[in-house]
Amino acid sequence: MMRMLLHVCCGPCSVFPMKHLQEEYPEYEITGYFYNPNIHPYKEFVKRLDTLKNFAEKIGLDNLIIDESYTLEEFLRQALSAPGGRCRYCYDMRMLQTARYAKEHGFDCFSTTLLVSPYQQHELIKEAAEAAAGAEGIKFCYVDFRAGWQEGVKISRELEMYRQPYCGCVFSEKDRYYKPRQGKS
Repeated sequence: MMRMLLHVCCGPCSVFPMKHLQEEYPEYEITGYFYNPNIHPYKEFVKRLDTLKNFAEKIGLDNLIIDESYTLEEFLRQALSAPGGRCRYCYDMRMLQTARYAKEHGFDCFSTTLLVSPYQQHELIKEAAEAAAGAEGIKFCYVDFRAGWQEGVKISRELEMYRQPYCGCVFSEKDRYYKPRQGKS
């Protein structure tokens, strides 16, 4: 049996990709890989990780690798000065680490649940994953999971999963919630 390392950003975004991969790629043993040092604040990081662990238990995903690295200062320093912008840095960082882990631990390929969200920069994620695959010498299994977004949302709500309201980093939290207040005259 071949082995795929699936980078997972959170529980809800894992719902459809896990289902799809198990149905469409039965020749692969799927292992989830949580590596997301971009998620802030730390309480949000813990909520997303706990939700993923609970989901993995519900679906019988015994193969879940968790990297609890929380390198806030390094992430912020790099994201603020990244030549391609903060999102590019974030995707590059996570895809490179996933590809590296997959290669070092004998996986045949890797993919990511980031490809399910219509709110993510799909082509940028794909480019980052392909570049990481080339750099590490391992296959990237590209699947456009977006067609299953609504199905995943529906299932995650039925399972009463915590659904995060923003991408993950402090910048995306600001983009989601900060609305400049109009000054009084």
